[in-house]
Amino acid sequence: MTPQVVAHRGASHENAEHTLGAYLAALEVGADGLECDVRLTADGHLVCVHDRTLLRTAQQPGLVSTMDLADLNELDFAAWKNPWAELDDEAPERDETLDGVLTLRKLLETVADYDRRVEVAIETKHPTRYGGLVERRLVEMLTDFGWDQPGSPVRVMSFSFTALQRVERAAPGVQLVQLVDKVQYWSMLRRVIGPDWIVGPGIDLLREHKRLARRITESGRDMHVWTVNTDRDLTLCLDAGVKAVITDRPAYVLEQLGR
Repeated sequence: MTPQVVAHRGASHENAEHTLGAYLAALEVGADGLECDVRLTADGHLVCVHDRTLLRTAQQPGLVSTMDLADLNELDFAAWKNPWAELDDEAPERDETLDGVLTLRKLLETVADYDRRVEVAIETKHPTRYGGLVERRLVEMLTDFGWDQPGSPVRVMSFSFTALQRVERAAPGVQLVQLVDKVQYWSMLRRVIGPDWIVGPGIDLLREHKRLARRITESGRDMHVWTVNTDRDLTLCLDAGVKAVITDRPAYVLEQLGR
């Protein structure tokens, strides 16, 4: 069995991350799943944005958490990816409907309407001024879609153990992924995370700590690894028995897997 290929913020190597265009591109090349980060706007909408500020992806000052969705809808979240496109006469015409801020609801609707099963890995970002309200809003949305039960195509990820506990209490049927970015954290987390939780180490950890993958698998837990973009890293994941690889380059990884 080859690992599940999950598009990190969409097909974000070629496209502006977290835009609808990036996710549609990932679906078109056959990605098994989509990964997104979510933040809460000032008026209570979950949007797919990684950074707390807007400087990198919208080239504007301000915080996502202090702006209403209507304000975010006025911004271009794709121009930063190819800032010289307007000077290129041969550049394809942009569809602005694919370049704006993407709400989680719109992403889930896109997945629900797709002609095959697509899984969605949703990371809640912390710390945030809204604390547990992020997970509460997320579970409410999953309930709207009927995806708060076992068998749901959605799993929730976080570096925050407390955040995942909130989801577990509110929607015990939803699969959880404990993200890990420091090897010393695993020594503590392995004692407290649920027996069915997935572990999500970064690829850097697996490269630097050769025994970590074995320690995780020996604990009886599956691994979903981020962010896997090279043949070398993919081989490392295959050797370690990783169940899902999260990649900016879904088309490339699928090709390497012979799919």
